[in-house]
Amino acid sequence: MADEIKNTENEELMQGNFIHSFIDEDIAEGGRFEGKKVHTRFPPEPNGYLHIGHAKAICINFATAEKYNGMCNLRMDDTNPTKEDVEYVDAIKEDIKWLGFDWGDRFYYASQYFEQMYDYAVELIKKGLAYVCELNAEQVKEYRGDTQTPAKSPYRDRPIEESLDLFERMKNGEFEDGKMTLRAKIDLASGNFNMRDPVIYRINRLKHHRTGDKWCIYPMYDFAHPIEDAIEGITHSLCSLEFEAHRPLYDWVINNISAPAKPRQIEFARLGINNTVMSKRKLRELVEKSYVSGWDDPRMPTLCGLRRRGYTPKSIRSFIDQIGVSKVNSIVEYSFLEHCLRDDLNDSADRVMCVLHPIKLVITNYPEDKTEEFEIENNPNHPENGTRTVTFSRECWIEAADFMEEPIKKYQRLYPGNEVRLKSTYIVRCTGCKKDEDGNVVEVYAEYDPQTRGGNTPDGRKVRGTIHWVDCNNCAEAEVRLYDNLFTVPDPDVGDRNFLDYLNPNSLEVLNNCKVEKSLETAEAPKSFQFMRLGYFCVDNKDSRPQHLVFNRSVNLKDGFKKKG
Repeated sequence: MADEIKNTENEELMQGNFIHSFIDEDIAEGGRFEGKKVHTRFPPEPNGYLHIGHAKAICINFATAEKYNGMCNLRMDDTNPTKEDVEYVDAIKEDIKWLGFDWGDRFYYASQYFEQMYDYAVELIKKGLAYVCELNAEQVKEYRGDTQTPAKSPYRDRPIEESLDLFERMKNGEFEDGKMTLRAKIDLASGNFNMRDPVIYRINRLKHHRTGDKWCIYPMYDFAHPIEDAIEGITHSLCSLEFEAHRPLYDWVINNISAPAKPRQIEFARLGINNTVMSKRKLRELVEKSYVSGWDDPRMPTLCGLRRRGYTPKSIRSFIDQIGVSKVNSIVEYSFLEHCLRDDLNDSADRVMCVLHPIKLVITNYPEDKTEEFEIENNPNHPENGTRTVTFSRECWIEAADFMEEPIKKYQRLYPGNEVRLKSTYIVRCTGCKKDEDGNVVEVYAEYDPQTRGGNTPDGRKVRGTIHWVDCNNCAEAEVRLYDNLFTVPDPDVGDRNFLDYLNPNSLEVLNNCKVEKSLETAEAPKSFQFMRLGYFCVDNKDSRPQHLVFNRSVNLKDGFKKKG
């Protein structure tokens, strides 16, 4: 069913989307960008780590440029020094490269254009299209008006020379934070409140991560963004849908300054996924209050968290491709993201054996000093991946859940008198168990049939159960982390909910002393495996080392994605 959806979506993608239709018109003969190379940009603010929602914007901007043999810039939108940091800049670059995109030598900072932005602001003042306003934030809100009442400012008709003087003094640090702003002079009665003389500069004495204390005034995003695009020669400024109402201001800025280019802004629906939050503020709160171990906690929707959990670039790009590009906001099931990962790992991940809750199986009729080797395919879907050698001896580790002294109905695993296949080796019949003083099973006993090497049944008898195992004499210990949704409800931050009230206390279970095949001692991140019967797991890229193996469960084997309608 999921494959049907994938095939349908891929067909739609091959036909393009509404963004491509606009671009086709723009570069056609007579279009606004006829003869020009398509040029896009991805402009993240370096105040946090990128999450799965940003992946959609990354893919749309870079892939659109690739489709038209164009260019895509990477630009740090560092116009607000409040939460910006070099740490985030480095992480953003790493995430984009991990997804498989490259900006070449086109890496920029908005802050490198501060001088030009200031000059453009002066240009607007000289044209009578901007003025210095002394209303504080509360007063601006009070005078904002409503749909029936225009906004107002007693400083709107301030003489040009006076605004020029005050703006320069703002830049020189003569006024305290919040004392004055520079506002665009547009339309106080506009039905679009973004056009009611918006603030385009404010005083802020916080130290900037690149310019230090050089500036104490900073441009607002709505003013800076179109200028950055114009300076870089962007043709198509592809933004998420919340900027649709800001487009008239974007165009107003471009049309009223001596800009070197006139980009076109096009909006698309942002990505929403259930069972998580994607507000940077809320993600930061999870980190700073230690509800998670960091931005790269595998329960986080950040790209570094998903990478640590075992998500692959291919799975995320497939997910983005298949949900498509739309003008309508919607929520995508997290299970579909898991489906895309499972689809990738089913092809690429080697199959190995791991026992999460080990209990010893003693094969009483197997020689004590004997060890056999078995060749097992690494991935049955891809025989070219080769085989590996595993050893088998008298004592093995099996899952505790694979033995029941008194079996429940339809239980097909080990219980006294029942036969099962030990994966790729022999058929064994359970003969009993040993318990400790508290009645807990500590060993299970069985006898093997030497005629069933490879799990075959030459006499044709039916054996329904197959269980995995690890050789006690040739294995390694590992810590295994089982992850689940971080929240207990699909929409933890809807309405007036406090998302922290819905944190899942069982979102992480840490298992120690798990048993894995000896060969996994040399496994390194980002290597992923299918632990037979258990799910897909990856080597933890932070805590795992040869002396202390750590594996994270990326996704279980069962596909929870269901096609609707």
